[in-house]
This record gives sequence, C-alpha cells and structure tokens, in this order.
Amino acid sequence: MEIEMNTCVKIADGLALKNPVMSASGTFAYGEEFSEMFDLSLLGGIVTKGLSLQPKKGNPCPRVYETAAGMINAIGLENIGVDAFLREKLPFLEQFDTPVIVNFFGNEEDEYELAAARLDVGGISALEMNVSCPNVKKGGIEFGKDPDILFSLVSRVRRATSRTLIVKLSPMVGDIRQMAAAVQEAGADAITCANTIPAMAIDINTRRPVLGNVTGGLSGPAIKPVALKLVFDVHQSVRIPIIASGGVTTYSDVIQFMLAGASAVQVGSASLRDPLCFIDIIEGTAAYLHEHSMESAAELVGKLIV
Repeated sequence: MEIEMNTCVKIADGLALKNPVMSASGTFAYGEEFSEMFDLSLLGGIVTKGLSLQPKKGNPCPRVYETAAGMINAIGLENIGVDAFLREKLPFLEQFDTPVIVNFFGNEEDEYELAAARLDVGGISALEMNVSCPNVKKGGIEFGKDPDILFSLVSRVRRATSRTLIVKLSPMVGDIRQMAAAVQEAGADAITCANTIPAMAIDINTRRPVLGNVTGGLSGPAIKPVALKLVFDVHQSVRIPIIASGGVTTYSDVIQFMLAGASAVQVGSASLRDPLCFIDIIEGTAAYLHEHSMESAAELVGKLIV
C-alpha cells in the first residue's frame, strides 16, 4: 500500500522539491534513457549532465572501472554544449512535473558567467556550478580549492543569473568549511556536498592504468562515510541548504545524510546498477517518516543527536 507522507523540502524560494531524492549530475545524462524505465516526475529534482559553453569530447577510453565498493570514472565532462542542450534536451525535460537543475562548468570565470547567463531561461529551476575545474588563468588551480578565487567566481555567476544557484564543492580541500562559507557569502542559494574523490586502477597483466586518462573520480558506497562527514562539517558552518552527494544507495542513506544536515540528496552511481533504485529510495523515505510519526521530511534536517 502506498504511504502518503509530506516528503516536500524547500531548497530556495525558487526551488521546492516534492521529495528529497534527486538524480546526480553525470550519471543521469539528460534523462532520456531513464524516462523509458520510470516517470521522471516522481523525482524530487532532475540534475543534468554538466554543460560547458562549447561541446566537449571528453577523455580517451576506457572511461569507467568498477571497484569493490563503487566505481571510478574518467569521462572528462563530455557534453553537447549549452546551446544544443537548450535546443535539443530542455524541451524534453520540461514535460515532467519536477524541477530541472542544470549542472555547468568552465575553465575561466568568463566561461562560467556566460554559461550561467545563457542558461537563465524558463524551464530551468536552478543551476549547479561544478567548481572542481582548473582555472587556466590562475596556473591551473581548481576554482574550488581557494576561498578567494571561489568567492570571486560565485559572485560573478550570482550577478549573471536569476535562477536558484547551487555550488557543488570539491571534497579535496584543506577545510571544506572555508569553501562553504565563501560560497554562502558570495550569494549562493545552496551547496552540493560533494564531488568524486581522485582515484585510479592498475591492470597487473599489462602493468598499465586501466583508465585511458590514468586517473579518475571515485564514487559509490566507498565514499559515503567521507561524504557524510563533509555534509556534517558544512552544516555546522553555513545557513544555506545542503544537497548531499556521495554513495547514496538506500533510503537509510538518505535519512543519515538528512540527520547530518542535508535537505536533499543526489543518487548517482547506484542508478547505473539499478535505474529503478530511485523509486525504492523515495518510498523507503516516506515509510520511515510514517514509522517515526514525522509530519514532514524537513523535520529530519540536522537533527543528529551528538
């Protein structure tokens, strides 16, 4: 029997989710393949594959390697570009009754600013900035690794768009709380915490790296304890909502991340193994709220007892 519960959560004035379960950038592409397996309107939000101003080819193959508790990917941010997305993919996504959140990136501040301005259109509820990219004008340091550079970048993008602005932080920093504070001060509406962790795999027969790019990003259950700690730390340092990302496979993971301080979660690599996992996770979350006599999912946020 279907359990009716108030699973709604609010991320910003312009972004309310019917439930806290979203897709994650990269693993969901532009939603077309998943729409053949279930109604995308069931999701709290759809987060698209990352977009750049111009189309990007990505890294050489092989690009994906399965590990004991997750996967390593080195896709290289391959995408069709902002203009092709607006022309070819957004009309398809607009038919579903769920917010569309567009992930985007650049290698210069100008690229971020221009992309954000171009994506400031109807049908897009929010933008998610991937700041784990090299700043080519600052010697290649990632935007997300220096609080001053990050503040400058987010401030420029904030002025360029009226959409809800989410910043997806890198986990590979000395103190993620500094980065979160910089993002909040610059005017972001929310934070996604966090991105993949650098990793690699080696073929002992060829004695070569498995991935064509040599290294990639680790995701899946292996990084969940790390992501959980990052969400907890960020929640202690900012007032804006947090969207958790990293190793969510079951409704129990959703509850844990929300107790640590997340208002919503993104499901990534788990959906590659089981595309229907979204349904189980959404229904499991509603059942938990019912079992614990909670009136809304928002009651869970940051309620960890320590």
